[in-house]
This record gives sequence, structure tokens and C-alpha cells, in this order.
Amino acid sequence: MNALTTTRNSSLSLTPGTMAEAMQLAEMLAASTLVPKDFQRNPSNIMVAIVWGSEIGLGALQALQGIAVVNGRPTIWGDAALALVRGHPACVSVREGVDGEGDARTGWCEVTRRGEEPQRRTFSVDDAKKAGLWGKAGPWTQYPQRMLQLRARGFALRDVFPDALRGVITTEEARDTPAEPRDVPASVVDRAPQPSRPTQAGGLLEHVQQQREPSLPIVAPDGAVKAVRQSSWLKAVERALTALDTYERVEQWSTAMREHQAAAPAEMWEQMMSAVVDRADALAAVESTGGTTHD
Repeated sequence: MNALTTTRNSSLSLTPGTMAEAMQLAEMLAASTLVPKDFQRNPSNIMVAIVWGSEIGLGALQALQGIAVVNGRPTIWGDAALALVRGHPACVSVREGVDGEGDARTGWCEVTRRGEEPQRRTFSVDDAKKAGLWGKAGPWTQYPQRMLQLRARGFALRDVFPDALRGVITTEEARDTPAEPRDVPASVVDRAPQPSRPTQAGGLLEHVQQQREPSLPIVAPDGAVKAVRQSSWLKAVERALTALDTYERVEQWSTAMREHQAAAPAEMWEQMMSAVVDRADALAAVESTGGTTHD
């Protein structure tokens, strides 16, 4: 066997085994012009795409082609979603098309899961008009028939195969959905406790904001799950990471936190993941030299 044959038969794996490797790969890919423009110079979004891709069975490079971050949340392109569902062992068939002409057109998608009755979802021109999509600049003007089909596909695949898509909506649908207004953190959270019955309008507003601010789960260094106010969550993450004194403990903590990923806003989750990678890298460097950390 010559050297050329050996080279052709070898395989190159780009599947990261640790968080540090994943972030290193993300930074390398972010510097490339071969990745989609949305990911260029954006290692954090690449990291999110790789992590989500691994959850639904996509390799790192497949994830960059099939996943897009829209309004701070990971989404999957319609063709990638179709490929995942068709590759699922329980998938019997996926049929789709567009019926009718002109304003009477309706996109449809029929999905059959093994052991279940076929399920059909539709999306018509009338549906698009009600949603304010018909005539909208962009794909809805350039490829209206394709968009009707993709919208019906997204509904059908997500309804019949939620286990394959893990709740991720299609990119086409996400781009037509207005971004959710961000919660404004209540300034009262990090202050001293306020009176239970404020007498001034400003105090009443702060009191209401405090009561309505959502809480987010966090895994304490001892493994207990606690709830903290959203505005204090990243500080709690920082304190937890500081208390973790080995690379292995950081890995274990990150794995435990993934169970609560759905509860955290995507942007905050990205910041947490960046902090995790920084802490893991610092500890790995120290452990490789036999030193100790100083926090």
C-alpha cells in the first residue's frame, strides 16, 4: 500500500470531544470564509450551532450548514429538518406539495410515523395573508410557492417528529416571526429589600417588576439546583464557576446545566457557555503545568 492510498483511506474527524476543543474549533471556523456569513467572526454562534447540532445528530460542519441563529435562538433550515426526519427509524414517508392556482394555492405536507396514522398540515395563501406574510419583501415575493410548502413542512415535521427536531423550529418560520421583546431587568433586584407596600409610583413600579421578573435555574457547585432572578443569573454562574477548581468539575457542571438550557434566554446561555469555556481553558492550562489557580 503506497502513501497516496493511505492518505485517501484516512478520515479526518472534526467532532470535538470536550468544551475546550469545541471552542477551539469554533474560533478556527469563525476565521474561515467557507462558513455561512452569519457565522463568520462569530465563534459564540458557531459554538451554539455545534452544541445544538450534536443534540439532533448533526456533525459540526453539517450543523453550520443546517442551523442558523435567528433572534438569538437556534433554528434549522427546512431541508435539513426534512433530512433528519427521513433518516429517523420511525419515519415511513414524507409527502408534500402545493395544490391550487393563484390565491387559492395551499402548501401541504403529509408525514407518516411508524405505527401511527398519516398526519397532514397545510398553509394557504389566505393563511399567509392573515399572518402578514403574503407580498412581504424577500422569499415570500420571490418564491411564494416554495414558502407555502416550507411552512406546511415545518408544522408537519415538528408535530409528528418532535423527538427528531428537539423543539427547534425551521429557519424560514423563525425569520418571519417578530423578535420577542427583551425583559428589562428590574433594578430593584440587586438593591436592599423594598417595603412590601410602596407608597410612591416609582416604588410601586419597582415592586411590580420585582414580582414579575422570571427566575432561572442554576446548578450549585454541590449539585443542588437553585432558582435565581434572571438579572442575577450570570453573576450566579460566575460564582459557581469560580468555586469549581478542576477541569473535570467544570465539565460535569456544564453537563448538568444542559438539562436546564431551555429555561434560559439564548443570549444569556451563549454568555454562560463562553464563561464555561474560559474557566475550562484556564484550569486545563494550570493542570497541564501542575500549578494551582488563583481566583
